[in-house]
Formats: sequence, C-alpha cells, structure tokens
Amino acid sequence: MLTVHLNPDSFFHGYFHCLNHCVPGGFALHFARIGAINLSEAPGYDPDRDYFGREIDYPAANLNHELTGYAEKLTEETLDFYRKALIASEILHELRIGYNGRYLVYPYVQANGNCYAARCVHPERSEDFFWHGDERFAAEQFRLFNIPEIEHCENGTLFLVEGEHNLLPLKQLGLPGIAVPVAADLEHLDPQRLEWIRTIFLWVNHTAESEAMARSFATRTGYKVRIVRWPEQTARNSSIFQLAATSGPQFQRQVFTLLKQARAFSPFATPTGEFQTFRERLLQESGTAYANLTGGFAKMDRALSGIHGINIMGGTPKAGKSAFFIQIASDMALRKIPVLYYDFENGRQKIYLRILSRLSRLTIAQIKDPALPADERQRLAQSEQTLRAMLNWLRVVNDRRLSPETMRRHIDFLRHETNSDYTVVVIDSLHKLPFKDISQQRSGIDGWLRQLEAIRDELGAAFLVISELERNPDGHFDREPHLGSFKGSGDIGYSADNAMVFLTLWDPFADAVPEHRRNDLWLVASREQSPGRVASYRLDYPYWGFTEEG
Repeated sequence: MLTVHLNPDSFFHGYFHCLNHCVPGGFALHFARIGAINLSEAPGYDPDRDYFGREIDYPAANLNHELTGYAEKLTEETLDFYRKALIASEILHELRIGYNGRYLVYPYVQANGNCYAARCVHPERSEDFFWHGDERFAAEQFRLFNIPEIEHCENGTLFLVEGEHNLLPLKQLGLPGIAVPVAADLEHLDPQRLEWIRTIFLWVNHTAESEAMARSFATRTGYKVRIVRWPEQTARNSSIFQLAATSGPQFQRQVFTLLKQARAFSPFATPTGEFQTFRERLLQESGTAYANLTGGFAKMDRALSGIHGINIMGGTPKAGKSAFFIQIASDMALRKIPVLYYDFENGRQKIYLRILSRLSRLTIAQIKDPALPADERQRLAQSEQTLRAMLNWLRVVNDRRLSPETMRRHIDFLRHETNSDYTVVVIDSLHKLPFKDISQQRSGIDGWLRQLEAIRDELGAAFLVISELERNPDGHFDREPHLGSFKGSGDIGYSADNAMVFLTLWDPFADAVPEHRRNDLWLVASREQSPGRVASYRLDYPYWGFTEEG
C-alpha cells in the first residue's frame, strides 16, 4: 500500500512511501524510475543533470553477501535496542542493518546499490567503532549512510542527521533521510552531492560542537538547509533516538512541530525579526541616549541633527581640526558618552595635555611649571580628577596596525564596559589609517570607508573623521568649499552622511593675534540636511579649544 503526500504547501509534497516498506520511498522521478515510466513525463525531469557516483569505477568485490549473514545474526536483545525507540524490524531490513555478534553493522550502500564498507558500532558505546571492508569506501567522501536516498529524493526534501541510529526513528515515520557518522563529518560533505535536493532538514545532536558543525555546513550549502533546533528545555547531548525512546507515540507530533519551527538558513533575517529590529532601533533613536549624541556646539548640532552616522571634516594644515574634534570628544566623554579616539597625528600625551589645558584654563607651560601658584595648582588638581574620570569614557588609541576587526572589538568592549548603546569613533585622520601599501592609498581609503559604513550599520557607531583637502595646481586651497575639495578619495561623497570643510579665515603667514583667528565650518554635502555655512569658530587661545560664534 502506497501513501502519497499531496498537500502543495508541504515540504513533502509528492513524496510517496510503501507502508510495508516494499520499496524505498521518494519523489516523482524515483517513482517514474521504479515504475518504468518515461522520465520525460515526470515532473522536474532534467536530461542534462549529472549525478554524483556515476563517474566512480566500483570494484567487483563487495559486502552484499556478508550483509545477509549479519542481518540473520540480529538477536532479540539487539532488536530490543531498536524497539525502545519504536523501530520495527522492517526498517532494519530496508537499510540492511545487521549484527556481527558484538557490534551493530551499518552498511554504507553506494549509489549503484552495492556495499563496499560498513561501520561497526558498539550498541552501548558509540565511540567504540571500526570500519569493515574496502578501506577506500571508508574515506571521508564516502561517509554518508543511505546514499541511494539522495537520488530517490531528487527535487524534494531530505533529512540529514548525525549518527546512523538517529536516522531510524525518522524512517519509521516514513520520512526520507541520510546520515553522517558524526557531526564532524559534515565538514567533508560536498554540498554538490545534494545539488538536486530542494530542501534539507539538518538535525544533529544537542551539543555545542554538533550545532557549530551544522551551522558551518548550512553556511556552505545555502538557503535549502533548514536547521532543526532542539527545544530550549531539552537536556544537552540529546539525540533523535533518545527523543523517540522517551516520547513514545508522541514522537511523530513532536517531530512535525519542530519541522514547522525550523527556519531556512537564509542570508536574510526573518520578517518578524527584521520588524522587531526596526522597532527596537526606532525606540532607541526616540530615546534620551540617542538625543544626547551631540558635539556641544549648538549651531553645528542643529545643522547635523546631532552626531550620528559618518561625519567627515576636511581642512587645511594647522587649521585646528584635531583641536576641534578633541574638544568635541572630551565634551561628549564628560557627558558619559563612550568615545574612541584613533590618533595618528599627535600622540596620547599631547591630547591629554590639551584636554587638561582647556579644563583648567591653564596653558601647557603653566601645567608643567613646578612653581604654579596655590590657587592655580588647586584648579589643576581638580581638572586632573575630572580628566581621570573622563578616561573611563574616552579611550585614545595610537595603534598603527589597526584593522576593521580590531575596531569592532574596541567598540564592543567599550559599549560593554560603559553599558551604552552607542559609541562615537573619532579618526584623526583618514589619510593616516593603516594601509598595506602606501602606493595604494586611494583604494585603501575607499576600503576603509566601506568598513566604516558596515560598522555604522552593524554596531550603530557614529564617526567623526578628519580628512585632508586637495591643493590646486598653484599650491593653494579652494576658498569656496565643495565636495571635490577632499583629498584622495572619490568615495567620501558616497560614504559620508555629512561632509564638512573647516575653512580658515586667517593667513598663516601673517602676524595675526591668535585670539582673533577664526574658521568657518561649512556643510558641503549631507544625506538629510541642507548644505551651507554652519557657523564661525574663534580660537580659544591658548587653551586648545574653539568658541562657536555667528
């Protein structure tokens, strides 16, 4: 008596099997082959398909006759081992499983229907096993139990499990499947062997190692794999065989419940998960922590709507770009916003001295003066305490071997350390980031910009990046800032959420009083804001900072 699954919404649509196990079950093409029907009349037939195993020269000698003898040696005690998982003797007969008096014998039948090697496993100690037969067919590429089922399930669905005995309860339910001896063998299973299978339910033992191997195989194989996940309350080291033995008649219902919950190993998040992520991010962006991501300059914060995304600022040499961003970074850290400052220009000591000078309103010369008056010494001591506390939130990194992966680890660490959802990353400067080859600086900068985009999207980090400006042929810089003013990368316009230019309004060769030096900040390109002049910034000399003006 044959049963056929006709639900078009089922993964097993078109699958047939014999209730008496007279022939192995399968899908339409297998039915056509055993029924002597012209394959061209069967759904899904492709005359150009190549099948694994057809190119192998199989030897004449095989274990087929021995398997008959092993099957006859199955004792009542051995059959009881299988009966506790409700496995009938017909299943053992179909898969040609036997017993040699001490070990269970699992024949590894090849695509041509013959067996050349068998795995002999102790029924009580699965780690006690050996291979019997032609050692060539015990090699990694042939360690696949019930191989003929692959062709039987062409264009259909197939189970892939860990351990031959774990396949048997599924076969008892009438489900098709194959098995690897242990999960580690998944590493050697070529996904092309399953090329013509439409859906693979991958179900391994409930161990960390097995689950890691399953994810690795699913990654290599792609969307057709659906990993069956154990319920959360399931004990570690559980197996399908144990589940069948403990569940009894409820096993079938449990299996199909888990199948409904199995998800395709997809490169995309589930629609439910995607919407949940969107809602969580929206709630975060509506919260206080997101709104507090500001630089401390009111007009700049209004023009940029806060410090979010990738913000690149170019400027001429000695325009004060580093001092400007150090001031923003230290002000944010004072407000307990975690900041990573990647410095390739000044060094930690100079950065800390400049912050201390601005906090204490003392010049660097005064800070270093051992004869500092008492009141100023007290002010310095208080500022040092402020700086010390600030450094829990501000981390300065000078590592010239920096990589994107190292940056990700830094961000993860600082977020965890400060229990914050957001991190601000300052890069001083884009053109000093490490490259493998200085001759490839242009492509290196563009590569880093791609990485910054990925980190922004993955980790929600905001960036403040210093860039250089391009000189004109006459050696001067543009007096009218625009997107083409940036040096060395055509991708800044594509990568930056906001591109700015810090334009000097003073002549570096003139005897201008430092306190009168002013820069204009221009927003030259933005994804969401209107470009234009932002504000003017007067140098707060000699305290290494700026004051925002009109």
